[in-house]
Amino acid sequence: MEKRNTDILTKPWVICFLALFCTLLWGSAYPCVKNGYRLFQIAGDDTGSQILFAGYRFTLAGGMTWLIAGVSARKLPLPKKEIWGKVVVLGLIQTTMQYVFFYLALANITGVKGAILSASNSFFSILLAHFFIRNEKMNLKKGFGCILGFAGVVIINYSKGGLEGGFSFSGEGFMLISCLAYGMAAVYVKTFAHRDNSFTITAYQLLTGGLVLIGIGLVLGGEVKQFTLPGILLLVYMAFISSAAFSVWTLLLKYNTVGQVSIYGFTIPVFGILLSSVFLGENAFTLKNMAALACVSLGIIAVNVQITCKGRANRIQ
Repeated sequence: MEKRNTDILTKPWVICFLALFCTLLWGSAYPCVKNGYRLFQIAGDDTGSQILFAGYRFTLAGGMTWLIAGVSARKLPLPKKEIWGKVVVLGLIQTTMQYVFFYLALANITGVKGAILSASNSFFSILLAHFFIRNEKMNLKKGFGCILGFAGVVIINYSKGGLEGGFSFSGEGFMLISCLAYGMAAVYVKTFAHRDNSFTITAYQLLTGGLVLIGIGLVLGGEVKQFTLPGILLLVYMAFISSAAFSVWTLLLKYNTVGQVSIYGFTIPVFGILLSSVFLGENAFTLKNMAALACVSLGIIAVNVQITCKGRANRIQ
């Protein structure tokens, strides 16, 4: 099925539509996680329960994706033998590492701030692609876009006391580490995604990472006990976010360059800010937030112009 759809998946409008679908889902994760802590009565300093909650989400997401992969292929979905190890490593980076820090960060910062900081995802992807993927080298326009994006990160963390006054390692620092893990995963999956079905790869990396998260959460004494209907529905939706978004994102990375896909990650803060404002009642539209978001948006435009010009010539060799 994927082979027949190769051409359409490389069309700019298709990349844009599907990538924005993914970033909308990921943007909704910020208010979902914050509301999840409230519904399941998980305290901000309860690290074990936060990680266990994440593990439940991603294991459920892996199960969903596994079923989708099986139905679409009409057989038991198993990764090819030569990439089993790579899928496990991907799960440890993209799910375990990224979301340990993501969930811990959101316990210490607002959803709006987390959404803006998440724009660093794309910058890390572009920077790492420069070093590890042939023909995806940094250039003036990409560099300018990255500088603008990081300027947004600086602005959102600036306070009267300087950068230090608005930055904590367990909050903003953890979110940036989560973004680094995202960038590492985007580059890593590009090196082997073409060898197998994207849904199968996504299913097993989510299952691997999710089960490890559950193990870590239990070791740390975590408990998730307050199961209510709203909480269960939220957990199912959060699992759907991961299942759908990671599957489509991996499919796009399979047929396009890291840069062509990852630039749309800059729209995550846009959706995150809007949805956090609606569902968490956070004051999103401050001058500082809008200035940071403007820098991030201009970074998107700068990098996107370059990618549009380069087109499909930048594919991994």
